This record gives sequence, C-alpha cells and structure tokens, in this order.
Amino acid sequence: MTATETDELASEVESLRARVEEMGEVGDGEEKMSIIATKGTLDMAYPPLILASTAAAFGWDVRVFHTFWGLDIIHEDKTANLRVNPVGPDFPIPNIVAVLPGMERLATWMMKRKIAANDTATVSELVETCIDTGVELQACQMTMDLMGYEDDDFPEEVTTGVGAATAFRFMSDAEIQLLV
Repeated sequence: MTATETDELASEVESLRARVEEMGEVGDGEEKMSIIATKGTLDMAYPPLILASTAAAFGWDVRVFHTFWGLDIIHEDKTANLRVNPVGPDFPIPNIVAVLPGMERLATWMMKRKIAANDTATVSELVETCIDTGVELQACQMTMDLMGYEDDDFPEEVTTGVGAATAFRFMSDAEIQLLV
C-alpha cells in the first residue's frame, strides 16, 4: 500500500468515525421498549426474546409482557416443549397435508433440527439471555389465573402477577411498543 493510499484510507476512517459520533450512542439507558408476547409456539417465541435481548444489550430498558399462550414461553414446564403449528402461509407444507395427525410433531422436529444445525440458541437459552441482560419478563396475572398457573411455574426472575394497567403504564412511555 502506497503512502497516498494509506493517507486516503486514514481520511476515510476518520470520516466514518465522525459520522458514527454524529449518530450518537445507541442505548444511553433512557430508551424503553415494550413487547407483548401473545403466542406460545416455538417459532413465535423467538421474535420477542431476540428483540428484547438485543435492545437490552444496547442499554435499553426492556419489558416483555407475556399474556395468554405467550406465557408458555417463560413457563418452566412448557418452555422446552413448545411446538410449531404447521398450518398457515409460512410453513413449507400444504395446509391440506399440515392438518394430518402427527404433522405438528414433524414440523416441530424439523424446526428444532434446523435450530440445532444453525447453532441457534434454544428458547430456554434466550430466556436466560434476556434475564442476564436485564430484560424484565412479566407474566400477566389475569392469564395466570385463567390458565391455573402459579408463581412457582415461572423462573424466580420473572415478574409474576403483572396486571394490564401496570404494563400499560410502561408501554405508554416506551419509544417502541411491539405486539408479537
């Protein structure tokens, strides 16, 4: 590399540093993200957990409010046994075949195999990552009552007994609100 090329590269690096500095820090600790997790299937457990742990890694204050089937994502006895529903537009099996007995088990096996082959974190590992990065995982009290769940059904780090009004207060102040 010539001296001119080195100088040009150094100038470009300095220019990029200035642009990054202008953009500011991502996650200065003041940003908030609220996610409502309503689905408890294997494929739908990933989006709220990945988004939550990523935002928390950037310093965001993140809360995931789990309600209805979304509680299964953080339920100690159900997390590892989430299944994939093969019926729908996003699964590579025709719906007429997907409704046959055993297809849910096959679809789940296929998805878990793909997760392992890609060295992707399991749902249990992502829940742990969320806890480790400071994400507040919340369990909806009304849904807990409806489903007959107890506080002991969830990891001790999960905030149980959260009502919709409490969740709503945080949601109203959050820069990003997601319904998954």
